[in-house]
Amino acid sequence: MFRPIGSAEATITVFLDGRPLSARAGETIAACLLRAGVPHFRTTPVSGARRLPFCMIGHCYDCLIEIEGVGSRQACLVYVENGMRLRTQWGPATIEEGVRP
Repeated sequence: MFRPIGSAEATITVFLDGRPLSARAGETIAACLLRAGVPHFRTTPVSGARRLPFCMIGHCYDCLIEIEGVGSRQACLVYVENGMRLRTQWGPATIEEGVRP
């Protein structure tokens, strides 16, 4: 099980698939979701296998998630912001017209 170091309070709220989650200032999205017990961040495009972060340093791309309407973002490299909207990514990212990374 993932357990964070330190005792910082979770004072920020992010939303994963519309569900509110408590987050700590200065933590990455991946750390926040792991601490919350999220079972997977995405599924693979070909087999549909469920994936979670592996390296936590941006090399493996297993932590891809949709952040504020932009898919295939690395959750281990992006810090939480209050009110941030996240979505589990099912297969390949979809590109919405007018949305830029």
